[in-house]
Amino acid sequence: MLKRERLALALLSVLALVATAAFLGLNLRGDLAFALELRGVRLLALVLVAVAVAASTVTFQTVTANRILTPAIMGLDALYAFGQTALVFGLGAHGFAALDPRLKFAGESALMLGMALALFLPLLRARMDVTLMLLSGVVLGVLFRSLSALLIRLVDPTAFAAIQGATFASFNVVRSDLLAIAGVVTVVSVAAIWRARRALDVLALGADPATGLGLDWRRSAVGLLALTALLVAVSTALVGPVVFLGLFVVAVAERLVDTRRHAVLLPAAVLVGVVVLVGGQALLQHGLGGEGALGIVAEFLGGVVFLAFLISEARR
Repeated sequence: MLKRERLALALLSVLALVATAAFLGLNLRGDLAFALELRGVRLLALVLVAVAVAASTVTFQTVTANRILTPAIMGLDALYAFGQTALVFGLGAHGFAALDPRLKFAGESALMLGMALALFLPLLRARMDVTLMLLSGVVLGVLFRSLSALLIRLVDPTAFAAIQGATFASFNVVRSDLLAIAGVVTVVSVAAIWRARRALDVLALGADPATGLGLDWRRSAVGLLALTALLVAVSTALVGPVVFLGLFVVAVAERLVDTRRHAVLLPAAVLVGVVVLVGGQALLQHGLGGEGALGIVAEFLGGVVFLAFLISEARR
């Protein structure tokens, strides 16, 4: 590992620890044990989301050989929103609230995993251009958003409020009842991606060079995309859909470590995600008195990075 990479990882580790200490320690009042327990649960949820978003985006960009893509751009967030809307439409607001969160999480994960495989497998099998893959994802995203809009027009105000609460990203209220299953899925998925970090370096060379070097490109790509879909399901189940956060996190990490080697980029992206989410939430909560929404700020920064990438690619 180069000196710059070591320094960048060390700096990000220190910033992540400072952000964690600020989130846990600032403005503590009353029953300290209760306050720390409450903040600890939220901290764990934020860290899980940061890990899931960072690892899934790095993996997705490598497999698709495109640095301006995130799994959410491919329509997975629209599928999640449509699933929530359809559940509220079919069960009503009270029936939706009464659903077992673990059963609901399992169903959402299976649905998103199935869509990812149905979308990507034929394209990977035929080795089609990534532009067609992107177009397919965008078209499916438009379809699911249109179906969601149709259902929203047919529900009553109570159901509409339930849909709004379920389909917008919120870092202020996290699903603590899903932490255990989300933690297991995240740890297993990230461990599998970390184990495949050298294969990811080979995949980044492209399909033909990777095959020439002895890697089963199709099997590796399908397996990694399945892990990506699981991580997207974890982050959306905990805080709701986030579209551009992963793009922002990976872009910052790549600039800091100046490499696409996954043994360096993966931990760097995870640390940047922790600094952004935990540090940003600590700043909004303790520095600005709870004013503002971290999800909106993160999506705005990610959107700016996405536009900057598009402009820089157009100038080449």
